Amino acid sequence: MFISILAVLVIVIDQITKHIAVENLSKGSIEIIKGFFHLTYVQNSGAAFGVLQNGKLLFLFVTPVIIVSILVYLFLYARRNHVLSTASALIIGGALGNYIDRIRLGYVVDFLDFRVWPVFNIADSAVVVGTCIFAFYVIFISEKEPKREEIKGESD
Repeated sequence: MFISILAVLVIVIDQITKHIAVENLSKGSIEIIKGFFHLTYVQNSGAAFGVLQNGKLLFLFVTPVIIVSILVYLFLYARRNHVLSTASALIIGGALGNYIDRIRLGYVVDFLDFRVWPVFNIADSAVVVGTCIFAFYVIFISEKEPKREEIKGESD
């Protein structure tokens, strides 16, 4: 249930902010913090942060495969792990937020512009944060937790 709520929250916030960007930024960039942060409307036909431009068909195929893979992993191995559930919900919500744009518009709406990084959106941020949480867990936490076999062996 938590995964669903967080993923839907990411999608809703992403789609609302993209709608606001389309309605208000089509005439140009708005400087928020001088020389550092702008709101800039961009139509991105690539992946997060502008990678793999014009790969729409690839993304339309790969996104559902990734989402299903994450859900299968969660169901089989990690559904009761709050860290992995949170990471997964962020990744799924972000992936679906951009997937909606690709299906509906043929491109992804980006608008967060720090001038030292490609323009991005809330969905991109959710995918990156979720991936970082997942990587942190795998690298620093999962090795310290007892394995299922160890737990099972102790109770026999």
